[in-house]
Amino acid sequence: MKFLHAADIHLDSPLAGLHARGDIPAEIIQGCTRRAFQAMIDLAIAEDVAFVVIAGDLYDGDWKDFSTGLFFASQMRRLNRPCFLLRGNHDAQSVITRSLNRLPDNVHEFSSRTCQSIALAELGVALHGHSFPNRAVPEDLSAGYPAPAKGLLNIGVLHTSAEDPGGLHDRYAPCTAAALALKGYDYWALGHIHERRVLQERPWIVFPGNLQGRHVQETGAKGCTLVTVEDGRIVAAEHRSVDVLRWALLEVDATGADLATLTDRIGRAVTPAIAAADGRPLLARLVVTGETDLHERLRGDHEGVAATARDAADAAGGTLHPETVRIRTRAPARGAEERLAPLRTAFAAGLDDPESVAALLAHLAKLRAGLPPDLQATVEIPLDEAALRAFADDAWALAASALEEPRA
Repeated sequence: MKFLHAADIHLDSPLAGLHARGDIPAEIIQGCTRRAFQAMIDLAIAEDVAFVVIAGDLYDGDWKDFSTGLFFASQMRRLNRPCFLLRGNHDAQSVITRSLNRLPDNVHEFSSRTCQSIALAELGVALHGHSFPNRAVPEDLSAGYPAPAKGLLNIGVLHTSAEDPGGLHDRYAPCTAAALALKGYDYWALGHIHERRVLQERPWIVFPGNLQGRHVQETGAKGCTLVTVEDGRIVAAEHRSVDVLRWALLEVDATGADLATLTDRIGRAVTPAIAAADGRPLLARLVVTGETDLHERLRGDHEGVAATARDAADAAGGTLHPETVRIRTRAPARGAEERLAPLRTAFAAGLDDPESVAALLAHLAKLRAGLPPDLQATVEIPLDEAALRAFADDAWALAASALEEPRA
């Protein structure tokens, strides 16, 4: 027997920041979550699963119109096998105001009032789930889940932030893997965390991740988990990708690079990302960093960087559309000699000004006259223009050294 575990489908939610983009073909970015959901149903049918579990956030919020619900219902009829549906924070009972009068008979929604258990005696399975009554659920819902049904394969269905070490998701229905394991269930079908995580395997405690990445923070392969049961035991819980496009964050170090070298480095970043996209279109954020003489050029040439990445993708046999290009380079720190060159030029020019020379010689003569007689003969103080010019290089070296000293 097999079953499919999915979560965080966010049906009909858009891709972040791309709705006004005219440079990306509409057929790539429109309807992504619907197409991913269709691919999940295709997978369920092809693998002949016994049932499907959706662990929250089927919807992204209240429907804009009834087409969202109608699409889901049509796919459930196509599935033609049981689907067990849990509400999460985005589609909690209090969030969704529109609904169809009746869902297809194969859809079973867990109660939002208490934990509900559903036994499938013919399959030897019991499912336990508690839908979110409200968007924010601060308490540990798993504490109210019942003891496992004896003689059956027990599956807990839960929308939760669990321990979420990354802290990237809102903290809802928090719990620990250790506490879930103590329940004695065979499998925990979790939702809410948008990346695939297997918290442990005995028992299996799994976040399948979301079905389709919707922005650049949701990179990599997305899909669902195909669970295989043999002799009443779970023997495999495998990821299956059903996403229709991929996201990537590509960072390119431009340190010390000329244009040709930078082009090569962009290509080296793009090529493995194209391979990892598995033939899907790739939406990528390009971040160029480092200390480079190209800094000023790159700041004014975002389109050129994007074009270079697209060309590299084409050469690698794929398609890349830059979500954005971010230039975070800096100009090289110039050497002291170069930095102080304008000052040295002004310093030298002063020796060509008769009035400046005369004023400086008068100042030096006064300085010399103030010295004790025994020191006047030993201290070298220029008294004419020729002597002053002979001291120019040494004087500049002292001035430059003083200018370069760090201040306390």
